[in-house]
Amino acid sequence: MSRIGKMPIAIPSGVTVNVAENNTVTVKGPKGELKRTLPAMLTIKQEDGQLKIERPDDEKQTKAYHGLTRALINNMVVGVTEGYNKTLEINGVGYRAAKQGKKLTLSLGYSHPVEMEDPEGISTEVKDNQIIVSGISKEAVGQYAAVIRSKRPPEPYKGKGIKYADERIRRKVGKTGKK
Repeated sequence: MSRIGKMPIAIPSGVTVNVAENNTVTVKGPKGELKRTLPAMLTIKQEDGQLKIERPDDEKQTKAYHGLTRALINNMVVGVTEGYNKTLEINGVGYRAAKQGKKLTLSLGYSHPVEMEDPEGISTEVKDNQIIVSGISKEAVGQYAAVIRSKRPPEPYKGKGIKYADERIRRKVGKTGKK
C-alpha cells in the first residue's frame, strides 16, 4: 500500500473541494481557486472533513498514480490556504533586479536588460538582491522561478548569477600560475 496515497487529506475550514466527473477536482480557498483533472482510475471520496484516495488494484501504474494524486490534491489545498513562494538570490557585481508593475527587469551583465512579464496567478517582489516568487500553484511558482534562474545560472568559480536561496553552489578552484 502506498504510504503517501493512503494518508487522508485534511480539509481546513474555509476551503471547499468539489470532485466532478472524470476526477476533475476544484479546490476553492481564501487565496483563490485551483482546478485539475486527475487519473480516472482512482476513486476520490470526501467524508467528514477529509479526502481519501482509493485505488482499484495493485498494478504498478495504479500504485504510482495513487501517491501522485494524493500529493497533487494536498498541494492544491495548501496552495489555496497558505500559498507558495520561492526566493532567488542575485550575486555578482552590477547584477540587479527591478520591478515595474507586472514587469521584472533583470540586469545580468548582458548588453541588454532581460525583461519578464509575470504570468497569470504569479507575483514577484524584489528586495535588495532577492527576488521572491509567490502564488497559489506550487507547480507554476517552481516553473517561473526556474525560468528566472535560467537567465543567468550560478557559475562554479565565483558564484555569480541567480541561485535559489537554499541552493549551495559547488565551487571549483581556478587556474594557478606557473611556479
